[in-house]
Amino acid sequence: MKIDRPSERRYQLSFKTPPTEFALTLFPDARLSRRLFAEIDFATQQIRNNWPKFKEDPFGSIGLAAFHLATVAKRTIARPQTAISFAISVVIVTCLIVTVLVVERRGGTRAGEIESTELGVVTTLGFESNPASQNGQGVGAGEKGRVGFERSRGEGSQPTPARAQGGGGGGTHSLLAASLGRLPLPSMIPAPIATAAVHLPQALPVAGIDLDPALYRKLDYSTYGDPRSKQTTASNGSGDGGGVGNGNGLGINEGDGSGFGPGHDGNMGGREKKPGGGGIGGSRGNNSNDDDDPSRVYKSPEVSTRPRVILKPEPQYTEQARRNQVMGTVVLRAVFSSTGQVTNIQAVQKLSDGLTEKAIAAARGIRFVPAMRNGHPVSMYMQLEYNFNLY
Repeated sequence: MKIDRPSERRYQLSFKTPPTEFALTLFPDARLSRRLFAEIDFATQQIRNNWPKFKEDPFGSIGLAAFHLATVAKRTIARPQTAISFAISVVIVTCLIVTVLVVERRGGTRAGEIESTELGVVTTLGFESNPASQNGQGVGAGEKGRVGFERSRGEGSQPTPARAQGGGGGGTHSLLAASLGRLPLPSMIPAPIATAAVHLPQALPVAGIDLDPALYRKLDYSTYGDPRSKQTTASNGSGDGGGVGNGNGLGINEGDGSGFGPGHDGNMGGREKKPGGGGIGGSRGNNSNDDDDPSRVYKSPEVSTRPRVILKPEPQYTEQARRNQVMGTVVLRAVFSSTGQVTNIQAVQKLSDGLTEKAIAAARGIRFVPAMRNGHPVSMYMQLEYNFNLY
């Protein structure tokens, strides 16, 4: 047994039994503040005593201090209780993280819902998809036109109305999806499509696409690409043949050939290539990316960023509704427009005694940051629920 006295106020007993070391420190019965000052004084004395050696050989002193610290750390890590404590800490932290994730998933408020119980009124804002479009092939399938990028019911240059068919695709084995852009000019001689840059004006087109001119539209993009894509980094896509998309050929999209869309051998409309008639054609449809149309209202999955509410007025009870004990929910369907206003408000479920009107007035006062799509503000359908409760 050995007794060391580093200071008058601290006594340390050391028992050395190879290969382990047991140290028992006995502190005198003194206040915590006095013991703290004693330790500070002891550390100050150590610094003063070692300062001349540090001035003579600073690098050696630093190296010696580092060696002592490494030795202490090594001894600490080598102790069995250190590994056990570390393992227990990891298990506890992991359990806490898993618990928080489970609680948030089960009990958290869904994105897009804002609730307030002030004055007995609970307001819920939900995302609503616009009416489901009809299924069909081609770019404009599902709305006023079937194929094409213009806004009309025609399907091609033939004088007699007929369904246009065909499609195309391509790519250059890129790891990225095809990038957003416009279609090259219609040409009977297709050429590889470069999505990095488009230099205008051009004496001869460096890229073309086998497409009926009646179905073509000059879109407002600075580079060539797939107008239905959401990817903005220049890329021809994972397909083959020099076009754009994940298909095969000198066309654009998922088909095969030099046309556009899920068809073959050129043109557009699906299935095998076949010329159509009836004039210019196309619409927004199920598959087109018509971002330059300010009147379009998007679904929730189609936007990059959903609307963010910054001011939400609460509707007030009318005196008549209080007297008649009217309670329930007013459901409104509205458009959160790209201009930051709530428009096209329709009452899907009403309440009497002026509560529907109060809910509509409150909805008009909502202020928000519009939804975003491809870096531009867009309009989006929303559903608002105002729950009136007197208790």
